[in-house]
Amino acid sequence: MRLPTVTDIERRIPRPEDFRSRARGPQLTARLGTAIGVCFAICFLTGLWSHVQYSTPGWLTLSPHPTQLYRWTQGLHVISGTAVIPLLLAKLWSVFPRLFARPPRGARALAVTALERASIAVLMGSSLFMLASGTLNIIGWYPWEFSFRRTHGAMAWVAIGSVLVHVAVKLPVIREALGQPTEDAPPAADAAAPTRRAVLQAAFVASGLAVLLTAGQSVPWLRRVSAFSVRPGDGPQDLPINRTAREAGTGTSALDPAWALEVTAGGRTVRLTRDDLLAMPQRTHRLPIACVEGWSRSAEWTGVPVRDVIALVGAGPDTDVVLRSLQTKGAFGSSRVVGNVVRDPRTLLALELNGETLDVDHGYPCRLIAPNRPGVFQTKWVDRLQVQS
Repeated sequence: MRLPTVTDIERRIPRPEDFRSRARGPQLTARLGTAIGVCFAICFLTGLWSHVQYSTPGWLTLSPHPTQLYRWTQGLHVISGTAVIPLLLAKLWSVFPRLFARPPRGARALAVTALERASIAVLMGSSLFMLASGTLNIIGWYPWEFSFRRTHGAMAWVAIGSVLVHVAVKLPVIREALGQPTEDAPPAADAAAPTRRAVLQAAFVASGLAVLLTAGQSVPWLRRVSAFSVRPGDGPQDLPINRTAREAGTGTSALDPAWALEVTAGGRTVRLTRDDLLAMPQRTHRLPIACVEGWSRSAEWTGVPVRDVIALVGAGPDTDVVLRSLQTKGAFGSSRVVGNVVRDPRTLLALELNGETLDVDHGYPCRLIAPNRPGVFQTKWVDRLQVQS
């Protein structure tokens, strides 16, 4: 029995011309790539803004206006990331035959091809990681040990950099392909196969359908048709939750009748029971909860402005305040509210939600709610306010 030679094996490997679908070709790939590039740009910029809101540089002061800004940007971030998935799969299908292109002869040509293939490998690896990890973050499943936010942010720079390199290398091909009609078919094309236009339309319809079925967690009027929305609005008092009181280790301490809010500034300390807070002038505002996973929901919150509470210890309304929670498990047990947000009368220590006493899973006995603020910084189960000097 003769063992197969390299030539025998090479004959068995298909060549790009063996794929006879009339849909494949640079005209299709360039148009899909353009749509993917737009989605990636939106996703990158909104993700960058999310990182700014999470870790605001000391030289930058973010405004509480507009109230819905974080809701809009994070919703757009998740929507654009979802929209790109069917487009990317279609683009991979369109360029699949190029995987079997034989390497050129000559050291220089071979080196250029190797670098191009390496850049594409980086592009695909980073893109698939971003989309896969982002999707798992949306559903709240983290099967890894690393920090999602930091790793996702670092890989975003790799992904967008590899996109720019890829576009620069392929720009002549892209420009030529975009100038050609999609109807043209290769000479040896299979006439029974779908056309490029049909595949392109199917890709855009699939992308739109993916958005329609998931965007309800960010867009209220799509909630009824978004069958795959992770946070459709279920939860106590018609508001979703990410972490229950039990999961945060506050199931008992939050319900303790002896609970009192400690407010400190310098050497002054005031302790306020929930009844003391209820006796203060109350305000009601409609504000959103918007989370990094992309879900958001507006609700009516009633409580005491934080600026009124810290005034009891002689602090002015433009002072930074650190809030600490009763929670003993998980991250984000405290948060800092900067002076211009403290000054805003919509920044509340909320005691009621949608006209009812705050549910323990929503932060009873009191929680922070402030405009244009990531959900993880809307601290629940607050038991201490410390005014910063």
